[in-house]
Amino acid sequence: MDTRQLLHEVHARLAPLWPEARPLLHYRSCFELLIAVILSAQTTDEQVNAVTPELFARYPNAGSLALADIVELERIIHPVGFFHTKARHIKATAQVLERDYGGNIPKSFEALLSLPGVGRKTANLVASACHQIPGIIVDTHVLRVLFRLGISPYKKPHIMESIVRENLEPAFHTHFSHAVNRHGKHVCTARNPACMQKDGLCPLEDLCLKTGLAAP
Repeated sequence: MDTRQLLHEVHARLAPLWPEARPLLHYRSCFELLIAVILSAQTTDEQVNAVTPELFARYPNAGSLALADIVELERIIHPVGFFHTKARHIKATAQVLERDYGGNIPKSFEALLSLPGVGRKTANLVASACHQIPGIIVDTHVLRVLFRLGISPYKKPHIMESIVRENLEPAFHTHFSHAVNRHGKHVCTARNPACMQKDGLCPLEDLCLKTGLAAP
């Protein structure tokens, strides 16, 4: 089975198990989603969802966040970690949105990528959720699953994104990303994945090289 066939088979098996292709972060607008994804770097969606109600109650749009006191921002987002850097990033992003885009979220991937604190994962997620642009969202869960499957010997997000883009039709990109994310979050976990448990069940086990996993 070549890479193209493997990726299509992975999607065919996971799609019915995880039919909802949407972010797990809580948000009511594209502005809230963008800020929440910036905050989600190196932490969990649950941690972000715990702080964003207060954050967005205080700063509901780019204009208000652009004027926020940085110390107050740091206090609110402290639980998500790296709060000094993230506070600067979300305030700077809000300032760019207010100054250059009238407080709206830019539609082009390149414009999203130019915002402070925004990498390819964030840009792909926001573009797909807000503007229906197919996006390959390689977060830590997706990267782990694809690496274990043997999609690439290099555990690098940009490499995995490129391989998926070359071998999977754009219509599948967004749902594939979310389905693989759920699989990594609940089945192919970082520690003690289902395939390493006595009674564990993984729908991809017969396809998987189990790269990086020690034999049970």
